[in-house]
Amino acid sequence: MPTDPSQAAKAPPPVRVLSGIQPTGRFHWGNYFGAIRQYIELQAAGEAFYFIADLHALTTVRDPARLRSLVHAAAVDLVALGLDPARATLFVQSDVPEVTELTWLLMTVCPMGLLERCHAYKDKKTRGLPADAGLFTYPVLMAADILAYDATVVPVGEDQVQHIEVCRDLAGTFNHLYGDVFTLPKPRLVEGGAKVPGTDGQKMSKSYENTIEVFEDPAVQKKKIMRITTDSRPVEEPKDPAGDHLFELFALMAPESDRLQMADRYRRGGFGYGDVKKALVEAAGAFFAVARARRAELEADPGRVEAILADGAARARRQAAAVLTRARDACGLSRGGPPSGRKA
Repeated sequence: MPTDPSQAAKAPPPVRVLSGIQPTGRFHWGNYFGAIRQYIELQAAGEAFYFIADLHALTTVRDPARLRSLVHAAAVDLVALGLDPARATLFVQSDVPEVTELTWLLMTVCPMGLLERCHAYKDKKTRGLPADAGLFTYPVLMAADILAYDATVVPVGEDQVQHIEVCRDLAGTFNHLYGDVFTLPKPRLVEGGAKVPGTDGQKMSKSYENTIEVFEDPAVQKKKIMRITTDSRPVEEPKDPAGDHLFELFALMAPESDRLQMADRYRRGGFGYGDVKKALVEAAGAFFAVARARRAELEADPGRVEAILADGAARARRQAAAVLTRARDACGLSRGGPPSGRKA
C-alpha cells in the first residue's frame, strides 16, 4: 500500500557545517588543534562551508596591505593543512556581499540589550577599552554568516557558544515575524580548544604573545620551544605529566607510543626539561611535515589558491543569494509578487 506523503515522517535536514576564522595573524598551534583540525574532520560529515572572516578582522586590523597578505596566507595555510576544496567550500567573507545585506535585516529585529550582554563587548567596556559599533554588532554579522548558508552545525569553542545563542534568537524572532525563513543552527563544541598551552603555560593566544606558529621558520620555532617556561624541580625528581604544559604540547604532536614513553619518563624522573623540548621540536617537525611540503607547492603556484577562493565564493554566493531572496521576500522587500516567507 503506498505511503501517504502527508503522513510520512520528515527527513532530517542535511548536515551543513559552517565556520569562519579571522585572518588577524598567522595560524598557531592553538588555532590548529582548537579549530582547524575539526574543520578538516567535519568535511566528511556533510556539506561544509568555511570562510576567512576579513570583515570581522576589520575591527582590529587597520592596515590594508597586511589584511590582504593575511587573507592570502590563511587560504594557503588552510589548504596545506588538509582542507579539501573538492569536499568543502572555502571562500573569503567579503566576497559574498549578500551577507552584509542579511546583517541589516537581522539588525532590524535585534534588541540592543541582547548585544549589550555579549561577552566581547562587555569585556572591553569593563576594562575601559574603546569598543566601536563593529565590535558591538559583531554577533549580528556572525549570525548572518551562519544563516546565509542554512548551516545546521557550527563548530565553536566555549567562548563562542553565546554567539550561536544570539544567532538562534535572531533567527527565531525573524521566523516568528515573517514565517519559516531561517534554519536554526546548533553549536558543536570543539574538543581540546582550551587545552593548547602557550609558551608561558597560559592558553595559546595572539593576545598573550605566547604562540608558536604552524608554518614559521623552523629555526625560529625551535628557539620558541626551547624557551618554553618550565618549573625549577630538580632533574632526579619524578614528575606528574598530567597538567604539565610542556608534556601537553608534546602529547598533541607525538605518536601514542612516544607519548606513553614520555609519560613514563616523567613519572620515573631523572631527565631534564631540555630533553622534552628537543623531543617536542622533532615531534612538531614530523607532525606538520606533509603540510609544510604542501604549502611550499601552493606558494609556488599562487594562482591555484586564488582559483580555489573564486570558485568557493561563487558557490557560497549561490547559496547566500537564495537565502537572502527568501528573507527579502518574507519581510516585503521583493516587489515581484506576494511574500512566501518559507524555505524551499
